[in-house]
Amino acid sequence: MKSKPLTLRYFSVFILSFILMGCASKPIKQPNQVEVAQGTFVTLPQPEQYGSDLSLSQLISVEFQGSKQQLPVQLQLTGNDLVLAGFASWGSRLLSLDYDGLTLDTYVMAGLADTLPPPEQVLFNVMITLWPLDAWQSSLDSINWQLSENGNHRILRDESGNIILDARYDSIQDKLSGDITLSSPHLGYIITIKTFSHSQEAQTQKNNG
Repeated sequence: MKSKPLTLRYFSVFILSFILMGCASKPIKQPNQVEVAQGTFVTLPQPEQYGSDLSLSQLISVEFQGSKQQLPVQLQLTGNDLVLAGFASWGSRLLSLDYDGLTLDTYVMAGLADTLPPPEQVLFNVMITLWPLDAWQSSLDSINWQLSENGNHRILRDESGNIILDARYDSIQDKLSGDITLSSPHLGYIITIKTFSHSQEAQTQKNNG
């Protein structure tokens, strides 16, 4: 049966909101970088720059030309260690990622590497919507991109001032209290991130002993 791989492939094209080449991704330049446009790479913030430990369960939905695809995601952040996993609707783990601020250790279910979004791109979606602006400033400055907030919107612009991503929150002061809607004006699709559950605790400190 080919319907399931085709569905996953269709989904992966649209969840990568910032890669104009669809599912095709080039090798990342550095172990903690992702490709945000063809030939343009950005360094991810340190996990601990979120400011607290975090446990998160979300559903990422993509709507395009009347079709809708979904990916349940779970994230666990403890100090500077981050673990993210994406699941199929039947519960199987499709992809996962471990990030310690230096390297990205990724996994994709065997046989699905060409049909699923790279795990680091799923992480980018989460971090660009939730991590503080100042956590992103240095890495975005290095490629002349800009991330700003206006009202309940967070907007990512490229070096020419074009809007790459527009994230709309129910409450930008409490980003996890409602849905987050991401749109890409030049690609014409909508991503909705629905938070089912979350908990935050004081940040775990590194043990230097």
